[in-house]
Amino acid sequence: MLDMIFYPANEQPPHYVELSEDISKWLAKSEFFKIGKSVTIKMVIDKEEEKLPLVKLSKDNRKKLRAFLLEAISQESDNILSQLGDSPSKQEYQDATYLLRKLQELRKCVENENYKYLQRVV
Repeated sequence: MLDMIFYPANEQPPHYVELSEDISKWLAKSEFFKIGKSVTIKMVIDKEEEKLPLVKLSKDNRKKLRAFLLEAISQESDNILSQLGDSPSKQEYQDATYLLRKLQELRKCVENENYKYLQRVV
């Protein structure tokens, strides 16, 4: 598992979105990683100062990341609907919707104005 980490501007704890290796690789090759530029920023984490490569979640970056995620969510929804059929098992449902759930979690974090920075860890 790999993470996308969302940081608030203050010393509040970050939010980790755990992603499978496949999803992380897919995102790394997509437009998602081309939006915004990582710069080294000093952050206080667990009362210790660290220098991290972060993307500032500016209004423009948020808008572009959100648009990317909404398009990916739409495409994945179509895939799931055609894949599952009428009565999937619980396990089939969970497996088929994993990517969709992770995309939604990323979208909600991008839209959350409390998060000011994104660390894309691959």
